[in-house]
Amino acid sequence: MWFVALGLLLFVLHFLGIGPPGRWTIEPFGDLWKFLVPFGLALLWWLISDKFGITQRREMRKMDKRQADRRERQLEDLGLGTKKRQPPKR
Repeated sequence: MWFVALGLLLFVLHFLGIGPPGRWTIEPFGDLWKFLVPFGLALLWWLISDKFGITQRREMRKMDKRQADRRERQLEDLGLGTKKRQPPKR
């Protein structure tokens, strides 16, 4: 995601004429590669993370946490929660 944001920032800076990207040319044999490198890196990152299952494991952890939170919340609502109960006052 950060690579895509960087690539878009470079395009915005170019079209606004700000900084070095403002002076780059968008020609096939000019400075076009400088604009396309962040998008290529983003594609490479997504391919690698999908190949090794990084994104899937991250989503599975999120799902497991949501499920555990929901289970704990439901037990608390039923009065069977895991929180320690105070002994009754005499």
